[in-house]
Amino acid sequence: MTDMTDTLTIPLSERRPVQIDKSEWPLIASADWHAGEHKSQASEVAYLRVREHADGRVLVYGDRDSGPGGMRAGYRGLHGGYLLVPHASAPETMVAGLNGPLVSHRDVDPAEVVRAIRRVAGAIGMDDLGSECVADLPAESL
Repeated sequence: MTDMTDTLTIPLSERRPVQIDKSEWPLIASADWHAGEHKSQASEVAYLRVREHADGRVLVYGDRDSGPGGMRAGYRGLHGGYLLVPHASAPETMVAGLNGPLVSHRDVDPAEVVRAIRRVAGAIGMDDLGSECVADLPAESL
């Protein structure tokens, strides 16, 4: 994962990496983990992130890699991610765009977001972290 100020390059599981402007893709859910008592000494760290664009697209991605405490020689980290696009049949709503005017917006099916979180958690071998990330999603009104 490359982090250059306001830009992120995110490796995905089933397509080439994507580069985003963080200000256009706000974080809507996340979960973090580290091995050991103190993160600064952790031999291994992991995270899951969910970001949503104003047009309804959702990025779900995660990484498990060596931490600041170091890792054994030859260790290879794990990552995964998915870009979810609203289905054409999803209900359309009008929302305020970044510059003020109303823009058309369709939502990704929330169940699809949960499935993507679970798949990324499995790809990095952190099923419990997936549960934490799902719990951090915005609550659904009933």
